[in-house]
Amino acid sequence: MNNMLRAERVMLLIDADNVSADVIEQAVHKVLAEHGHLHVRRAYCNAETALKQQGLFKRLGVRPMVNLAAGKNSTDIALAVDAMDLAVSERPQLIYLVSSDSDFAPLVIRLREKGCRVCGIGQQGKTGDETRGVYDQFTDLQHHAGGGASAGVKAAAKKRAPAVKKRKVTPAAPPAPAPVPALPDEVLRILEVVPSLRGGQRIELNVAVKGLRGAKLLSKSGSSQKLFKKHPELFLLSPEKQPNKVQYIGPVLP
Repeated sequence: MNNMLRAERVMLLIDADNVSADVIEQAVHKVLAEHGHLHVRRAYCNAETALKQQGLFKRLGVRPMVNLAAGKNSTDIALAVDAMDLAVSERPQLIYLVSSDSDFAPLVIRLREKGCRVCGIGQQGKTGDETRGVYDQFTDLQHHAGGGASAGVKAAAKKRAPAVKKRKVTPAAPPAPAPVPALPDEVLRILEVVPSLRGGQRIELNVAVKGLRGAKLLSKSGSSQKLFKKHPELFLLSPEKQPNKVQYIGPVLP
């Protein structure tokens, strides 16, 4: 736990409506390979994308932030608002934005003014040069899934070609899912007695206190804020000055 608290705070915010599933997977593994950890992994998307990619999100330990608003750019706005909230409350040293959208340029500049280093990860072929220049560092990842008009051309060429004996090829094993860090027993107990926290809901502190005291995790005179502040990388108190709500922001649990 002490090593986690001393480590550089790294956050990954994904515009899941903008990039493909395999680019999302590549991005998560890339950041984990470079830093060894991710304090926050969130994917912002509409309900259709969340349902389609639920298996991917669960395997990567990414929390889907579902946007039900139908307005134009409403998902982008939700990501931007959350990014600023996290920058103020969590004070990360490094934020990765996974998107090829140029609309995030003002957000990148504002996050940098808050003291964050901001790196971008986009999908190759979708990102303009002006977008890359805004970030401190930008990486384009290639979308590997086949399809489109080229697939039809290849199929036609294959049909005209003489038949050849195919060799059996053993498919490559899929990449191992990112490991979910072990949680302290105290945190697991909190999530057990206040189950609404497990889903990432923001709940009233007095509701959490009732469950904690009933389970004797908190004395009658004990401070719930002090209890949650013992694990700042796992629980978010809001608002910052006089918090009255708490939210679990740790890895997704099975």
